[in-house]
Amino acid sequence: MDLLVLLLLCSAPLIRGHSSGLVIDSCEELKSHQSGLSPQTAPSPFIVTTEQRRYRVGEDVKVELQGPASTPFTGFLLEAIEVGSETPVGSFAIPAGAAKLLACSQRPSSAVSHTSGFNSSYIQVTWSSEPSGDIKAVQFRASFVQNSTTFWVNVTSPVLTFTNGRAARSAGALSGSGMCFSQPSNCDPAVSASCYFMSAMMLAGGTAVQYEMTGPYEGYIAFGFSDDRKMGNDDIYVCGMNSNGQVGVQHMYSTGLTTPQVVPLGNVYNITTSLQNNVISCSFTTTEIISIQGTSGFSQSYYFMFVHGPSSNGQIQFHKHDFVSTTKMAIPTPVVVSKRRFPDIIKAHGSLMLIAWMTTGTLGMMVARYLKKMAKGTTMCNKDLWFVVHVGVMLLTVAATIIAFILIFAHTRDWSGGAHPVLGCLVMILSFFQPIVAMLRCGPQHHLYVSICVCF
Repeated sequence: MDLLVLLLLCSAPLIRGHSSGLVIDSCEELKSHQSGLSPQTAPSPFIVTTEQRRYRVGEDVKVELQGPASTPFTGFLLEAIEVGSETPVGSFAIPAGAAKLLACSQRPSSAVSHTSGFNSSYIQVTWSSEPSGDIKAVQFRASFVQNSTTFWVNVTSPVLTFTNGRAARSAGALSGSGMCFSQPSNCDPAVSASCYFMSAMMLAGGTAVQYEMTGPYEGYIAFGFSDDRKMGNDDIYVCGMNSNGQVGVQHMYSTGLTTPQVVPLGNVYNITTSLQNNVISCSFTTTEIISIQGTSGFSQSYYFMFVHGPSSNGQIQFHKHDFVSTTKMAIPTPVVVSKRRFPDIIKAHGSLMLIAWMTTGTLGMMVARYLKKMAKGTTMCNKDLWFVVHVGVMLLTVAATIIAFILIFAHTRDWSGGAHPVLGCLVMILSFFQPIVAMLRCGPQHHLYVSICVCF
């Protein structure tokens, strides 16, 4: 029989084929059979995924059945069940013509099946939880038919848990091939409105990635992939408010510290956006590979960046904060991204500045102010002791400042903007002239000491 159907073994090995896709007899055990054939034991190339890992009472959840583009399935049966039970829960809504609803266990619209002539590698349906009752963890379970002799049963989705709060993703919910990021570390966006979260999950076949990001609304949130820890040569996706006042997704490429260039969104689908309770979120699936100068492909390793900031009339402004991964990583390798630690060269810069102006500089001034009288008459190298100590620690202050200045510019190789580099340059200039002024200072016995030297 060439006609492909989805069937179930009931109390007896009964075969019932329906070209319309009606498979009521399959609802109890959700198994597929074709005239004595057994289901495949190898992992299914087809998967069942949801856009979220939590749900609320009466909330719509989008469920996706998908597989490699080169390997479509010709039949399917999908049902939602309570974890640890065989009882179907909730109800489904379907796109017109692509599927048919079933009434299983006397529950209307509790399962979905294919219709005659179905042949696709992707279908999306919507599931809604019960409006009331004992809400438990839910899992979606499906069977897939590839052809008249090849089929899989009991293909399940990740568990969907119930929450009284906002439905959202969490770092702990990521499974399979992918990466996730949260800031603060291990925060849960379903609980905290101040949680920034992003995940990337490789779909079956390795040709598409599902991205999700959420965070407090300021104007936009964005993530990108780079070959280093600095802005420039980065592949970026932005979730923000567009010029029409709607939340949308943009694809951008950055070449430096200027505003990234908008590039075509490309083959992006299943775009879902929201702005609720001052929390913005976007999710989408794309087959567009990560592409930066010199490197491309999902399997390559990149530094991961996450930023957020304001926008104006749909144009993103310079971000307020950025989070960068400590090492390179590839999406197919499951990993939780940690926030970048300060590089050692920046730590050295800060340490030297603290030593210069909180320790040696202060010590030099105190020595000149108090040791002059306390150690009066004590000499070293034919100079007053206080003067030798003062000169020594002040020279250390200048040396530490110069080294710190060189280190930070060698690291950034650019002007970072803001007040900090301006103040740093002023400190460097004053530090450079301080020993020159000290050498020009005349002695106490000089006839111009009162009129000129006091100025120094």
